[in-house]
Amino acid sequence: MSSSVRTPPRPQPRPRRRQRLERWLLNESSQPASHQPEQESAQSWWKVMCLTGVDYFSTLGYQPAIAAAAAGVLSPLATLVLVAVTLFAALPVYKRVASESPRGEGSIAMLEKLLPKWRGKVFVLVLLGFAATSFLITMTLSAADASAHLIENPFAPEGLQGQQILITVLFLGALSGVFLRGFTEAIGIAVGLVAVFLLLNLCVIVVSLAQIVAQGGLVVSWWTALTTQYGNPLVMVGLAVLIFPRLALGLSGFETGVVVMPQIQGGPDDTEQHPAGRIAGAHKLLTSAALIMSVFLIASSVVTTLLIPPAAFEEGGPANGRALAYLAHEYLGDGFGTLYDISTIGILWFAGASAMTGLLNLVPRYLPRYGMAPEWAKAVRPLVLVITLIAILVTLFFRADVEAQGGAYATGVLALITSASVAVTLSARRKQQRGRTIGFGIAAGVFVLTTAVNIVARPEGLKIAGCFILGIIVISFVSRSRRAFELRATSIRLDEAALSFVSAQDDGDILLIAHEPKRLSSAAYRHKLQHACRVSHVPTTARPLFIEVTVDDSSDFETELRVRGVVRHGYRVLEVHSSNVPNTIAAVMLHIRDVTGLMPHVYFRWTEGDPVANLFKFLFIGEGEIAPVTREVLRAAEPDVTKRPWVHVG
Repeated sequence: MSSSVRTPPRPQPRPRRRQRLERWLLNESSQPASHQPEQESAQSWWKVMCLTGVDYFSTLGYQPAIAAAAAGVLSPLATLVLVAVTLFAALPVYKRVASESPRGEGSIAMLEKLLPKWRGKVFVLVLLGFAATSFLITMTLSAADASAHLIENPFAPEGLQGQQILITVLFLGALSGVFLRGFTEAIGIAVGLVAVFLLLNLCVIVVSLAQIVAQGGLVVSWWTALTTQYGNPLVMVGLAVLIFPRLALGLSGFETGVVVMPQIQGGPDDTEQHPAGRIAGAHKLLTSAALIMSVFLIASSVVTTLLIPPAAFEEGGPANGRALAYLAHEYLGDGFGTLYDISTIGILWFAGASAMTGLLNLVPRYLPRYGMAPEWAKAVRPLVLVITLIAILVTLFFRADVEAQGGAYATGVLALITSASVAVTLSARRKQQRGRTIGFGIAAGVFVLTTAVNIVARPEGLKIAGCFILGIIVISFVSRSRRAFELRATSIRLDEAALSFVSAQDDGDILLIAHEPKRLSSAAYRHKLQHACRVSHVPTTARPLFIEVTVDDSSDFETELRVRGVVRHGYRVLEVHSSNVPNTIAAVMLHIRDVTGLMPHVYFRWTEGDPVANLFKFLFIGEGEIAPVTREVLRAAEPDVTKRPWVHVG
């Protein structure tokens, strides 16, 4: 027999207006595409590629300008290094991640399994901090660049000049409005935006390449400048490798590509345990996106380096942050350039949707399960409002400056890719795949080194990520402390023996004696029963049950309880494994009350030691002041004192 344990509703009625607001905020119809049931929202892999592509492909709006500003005439070589890392390091890593986390858990879940208990939880919180940095800065940087494209358009009203912060905030608000209204059509919108954007970029690049051919001497001039400045080809390659960390924004989108995996339509033979079709689709998604982006990155770096004067890339210059848009206006006219700007604005704005989807998948997957976020964090609309507020604060802090946010963005992206490369290396090693272990280990080394170089060169990125990490850790532990007295059992099941023990009594009360599971001798049970009879006045004729809670992993918050009945030395014992003692005893007592209709009583001894120290022991290892905490959990769960199980302490 089993039942779910839920905290009863509060007895005080809420005002109707507040009830309507709560219903709207918690309404599941606002779930984004990635939260919809798979059978309802699954799409072909190429359509889902467009959902992650609004993040990945949208970097064409600013990546060529960043590469040109960072590398100058070395930009094409530095971009080749970026493409090589993409195809031969990031792509194999994330194909392995997709194979091992087909439900969209990503590399964070892989690493969580490798580190037990609190170490794993804290490590996940740190990675969530980097993920929050990556996704939030994706939203704010993309919105800021979209506003820059709007303001720089020659047909833009004069009044928009100097209003980049306000426009960026409005873009973020509009994105929030889409999610608050409902996000079921995300993939369809993404397909249209990506198709138009890539087609327009292809037109710009083809026309620009034609200009290079027509002008003739541009390639020779570029090569002369390159050899004059750097001379030795080895020096060029070495400098291109050193510049690569500054181009790491071009790796954005791989983590999102794994997060949206549940939306990929699987094969007819797929099962929940072995979704081979979905995994194959994810591999096609990642490979196709990487190849498409690699071609565009190389081509765009060539045309922007050869056709745009270096001064135009300087701060305030017409090509700063919008190199391909500059070429669109220069060679295809302001009409086509405006169309290109509109497409770029749309995909940059919607890139925030991809990032928002990533956050809405990651946060509910971990924090509420750890007890480190309120229950409402599982709902979309409240979380959207919180994320939007943080994004607006980040925009105000950076004053909607694309370049200023680049360091934080690169840090978040590289940290996630580094964690993924480490996870797949450890996975291959655990499975004794020597060749893959070496290959993934080299990739991990590349990303670790790249992350370190990026942090040294742009330490503000680590500072911003550190603020997110600190904020998540502090808020998480405060939330867990506030939720300490909740019932934490997701469900309770008594086996046949346990059910027979609690059903043996037809009337009266059911008596339970709390007992330490480490003391299993006959004398220990006898002394505990004698103490209860003497101190707590348990009738000597009673046949109480002993209840023993074994704490397995105190870092877990919610657990499924399996109560097993055993007879030990002639005493009937209820055994249960859980993450804590008092909450588990309270949940089992309420379950026994509901199953039998009889009132349970539990008998404790007072805990020795400092009460403050015992409180911290309860918060972190699930033990400590067991008796008063059990009573407090029962009080919070059952407002009606006449229906509340009894707690006795002697």
